[in-house]
Amino acid sequence: MFTGIVEKAAPVVSAEEAKGGLLLKVDLGEVAEGVGAGDSICVAGACLTVISLDGTVAGFDLSPETLDKTGFRAMVADGVVNVERSLRVGDRLGGHFVSGHVDGLGKVLELEEQDEFSVHTYQAPPSLFSCLVPKGSVTVDGVSLTIAELREEGIFTVALIPETLERTTLSRLSVGDSVHLEGDLLSKFVQRIMECRAEGQSQG
Repeated sequence: MFTGIVEKAAPVVSAEEAKGGLLLKVDLGEVAEGVGAGDSICVAGACLTVISLDGTVAGFDLSPETLDKTGFRAMVADGVVNVERSLRVGDRLGGHFVSGHVDGLGKVLELEEQDEFSVHTYQAPPSLFSCLVPKGSVTVDGVSLTIAELREEGIFTVALIPETLERTTLSRLSVGDSVHLEGDLLSKFVQRIMECRAEGQSQG
């Protein structure tokens, strides 16, 4: 479990085809403190398991399933990914509960600069429409954000402060880029409860 409060925009050391998937190595820098093999790290919004640690460079195995459901092949070419260590019991929850399970790929539609601030407009895939709530939480490439405006067909905007732009990779985005999106867990639970109730009523 994570919070969506990115600790570092970490450089990608290498990304090589391996075992039918991808072996990704990322220099965690100071974020490597306390990290060991088997630990979970949120990398660009996806929960990945550390399989090796050489100094501050962590290795991750990305399976074909992960590669099919994410945009890692294109993202690693940029050379930088958002990273966050897993939430510990007793930690402050500065963002929102993030599972690190990417729900789908979104698309950058518009980037509006407002002095040191920025407003981003994203297009979510249909599978996420029901998980998006005005003023609710959404995770974009591992960053916990608040939906400023929700439009039709899954189009939504987020307002980014200078701290977020400086700390994360969101300032590197261009129109047309793909982003990893994860809907709010609370929305998913409510949606599932309603689905189960509807199924029960139809069977009754």
